[in-house]
Amino acid sequence: MAVAVKKTGHPFISVEPKNSGNKYVISGTRIKVLDIAIKYELMGMNADTIIDEYPHLKLEQVHDALSYYYEHKDMFDRQYRMDQVLINQLKRHYPSKIKAKLG
Repeated sequence: MAVAVKKTGHPFISVEPKNSGNKYVISGTRIKVLDIAIKYELMGMNADTIIDEYPHLKLEQVHDALSYYYEHKDMFDRQYRMDQVLINQLKRHYPSKIKAKLG
């Protein structure tokens, strides 16, 4: 059974439920728009540096991901905050065994 890919109005961005868990991704990849935005916004990477990290991407795909992020910034920022809450809960529930050994 084929899974429908949700169109976004951006040529390189889609939602592929089977591969990405209903996250917005660069079409044909598993790279999330939010991951590109984090590298750009929080890590200070430019588009060329992101391409160096993901050499299978094209510059226009990265720019389209950033464009989609900025058009839907509130939604992505809300998702990022929710992800951070979940990560912190998991860290409290499953403390690092390496940190415990290192003291």
